[in-house]
Amino acid sequence: FSMIIGYARVSTDDQRLDLQLAALKEAGCKNIFQDHGATGSHMDRPGLENVLRALKPGDTLVVWRLDRLGRSLTDLVRFIEELGERGCEFRSLNEAIDTSTSGGRLIFHIMAAFAEFERNLISERTRAGLIAARQRGRRLGRPPIALSDCDLSEARRALVERRERLGEIAARYRVSPSTLRRRLSAEGQERREPSQRPRNGAGRA
Repeated sequence: FSMIIGYARVSTDDQRLDLQLAALKEAGCKNIFQDHGATGSHMDRPGLENVLRALKPGDTLVVWRLDRLGRSLTDLVRFIEELGERGCEFRSLNEAIDTSTSGGRLIFHIMAAFAEFERNLISERTRAGLIAARQRGRRLGRPPIALSDCDLSEARRALVERRERLGEIAARYRVSPSTLRRRLSAEGQERREPSQRPRNGAGRA
């Protein structure tokens, strides 16, 4: 036979579950799982995991209010969809959501549409931010690691005198081998340029 299972949660240990428990029992819940001091920002909670283990096809999960289950609309929709895939129903007492009724399913579909809108909005804002950053000439990704003249001199000695591998040296300075090779090449060019300039009187007829 089908069961009505309740779930109650409070965010801090000093909060009480009395109001939630009373409402869930009045709604016919014989088995109520609880989470004390558990944030609603994620769905990984011991009590909620026990709920999923206890639910069987045909059962109904009841919460006092939607935010007792979770704060993220996307997470809520995903969780309720998972219940539906397992053949379970969902009820939220304060919001009067009941997926076993046509009206409750309509409200859930509206929630799902809002969750999809929220995901698309976040994605569009992220893309717009990246485009704007590129247009401003901002470099994206990790900031480059600055190599001092001392670092380059030590890296050159390690490469030439101690015969260390370029990749090992680059890893020590947290740069890519190509970046280190490029910096060493540029430094070597700067060191050669002064000696290539003509000395006083040199080159005169």
